[in-house]
Amino acid sequence: MKTRTLGTDLEVSAIGYGCMGLDFGYAGQLDRADAIAMIRAAHELGVTFFDTAEIYGPFTNETLVGEALEGVRDEVVIATKFGFRFENGEPAGLTSRPESIRAVAEASLKRLRTDRIDLFYQHRVDPEVPIEEVAGTVRDLIAEGKVKHFGLSEAGVDTIRRAHGVQPVTALQSEYSLWWREPEDAILPVLEELGIGFVPFSPLGKGFLTGAIGTDTEFAKEDFRSTVPRFSEDARKANQALVDTIGRLADAKGATKAQVAIAWLLAQEPWIAPIPGTTKRHRLEENLGAATIELTASEVVGLTQAVEAVEVRGHRYSPTAQAMIDR
Repeated sequence: MKTRTLGTDLEVSAIGYGCMGLDFGYAGQLDRADAIAMIRAAHELGVTFFDTAEIYGPFTNETLVGEALEGVRDEVVIATKFGFRFENGEPAGLTSRPESIRAVAEASLKRLRTDRIDLFYQHRVDPEVPIEEVAGTVRDLIAEGKVKHFGLSEAGVDTIRRAHGVQPVTALQSEYSLWWREPEDAILPVLEELGIGFVPFSPLGKGFLTGAIGTDTEFAKEDFRSTVPRFSEDARKANQALVDTIGRLADAKGATKAQVAIAWLLAQEPWIAPIPGTTKRHRLEENLGAATIELTASEVVGLTQAVEAVEVRGHRYSPTAQAMIDR
């Protein structure tokens, strides 16, 4: 597996592994033993960059990652996140108060079975807490050796600049793919200017860009895609044109749609490291195979122009989830 550098010195595998779906957010979740086996399989296949968060589960996802990677801890980069408050074990809004950040860090260290968090993201920007306070708290945790790098997730340009002025931001994690390209407008330019890495989540459009989801697909009630407007039946029907466009290049390259979609992301900038997730071994191998797909400059431009001609239908989040996005 090739590597990439986020920020000034955080080296990660070019393709990471998003652990969320192992036991949170999607249908078809794995039992504990199978989830741990998937994480270990990712490492055996060359992944050194693993993404989790306290809210995944909640709390259980970090324990899976901690147990799976304890034996290879010094060979991997583990990213986790803070920023939510909980009532009776369930998410109940945002909080990035300094005392909350510290409490999350201590709890995450225990669940992850480690003495340091390699990359500590603010999961969502808390409008009630100045970002300077957030960055200052993480800066203190870095000075104490409990955290190595500071990250933001779904943050806007002003927030990124203000945070970076207090504690250098190593990486921004936000959604980015061939069917959600908003970061290109303002986010990517400021990341390049400041030397911040970018970690796209949902690089396969929550599975849609693989071609495995059709108009007849039914989502279980526990699958969050059942609440996403972009996954309504009408939207899926309209958005199929995007998948077909990717498929034409995939066929020409002897690759899969998923591989081309990830390869396109990798071709955008050398400081981009996507984190696709999956619960299936063959999909894991397929996704990581994207690192070997070389798209020419003309292929990248051609695919970009082709997908621009497709009008993607539907919002990417429910109104409640969208309200947490800082732009």
